[in-house]
Amino acid sequence: MRDYFIDYLADMDRIFAQQGRSSADLLMEYWLHWRETQTLEDCQGKCLAVKLGAEVADLSEPMRLALKDGTTEIIERIERVIRAGTAEGSLSTDMDARAVAQTLYDLWLGASVMAKIHRDIAPVDNALAHTARILHL
Repeated sequence: MRDYFIDYLADMDRIFAQQGRSSADLLMEYWLHWRETQTLEDCQGKCLAVKLGAEVADLSEPMRLALKDGTTEIIERIERVIRAGTAEGSLSTDMDARAVAQTLYDLWLGASVMAKIHRDIAPVDNALAHTARILHL
């Protein structure tokens, strides 16, 4: 599980490290990347938190803690980009950056689960639209 998060966080860092782009653009690129990689029917290990999170968290305390640590790191990265975007003026929020980051991650995780249940990308597209509204984009 830890290796999954190491790879996932490296992908996030690569997206967020791009120079010459606004934080809002980088954040929306991240969500589009999520849409492409986390919601496919056969995501081959790329969507473990989406596929297994709730079930594994109930069965194994070490796995729950690994999921908790990994998702906390994801949320912290999102929060940093939201803070940077607010400071540069490329996005704005009505709530604290941490609360927005947590809310967006929760929204996308839930939308990804629903997309898998319904075998339809519409919940993720809806999450993308709501994300833009939450960030005033």
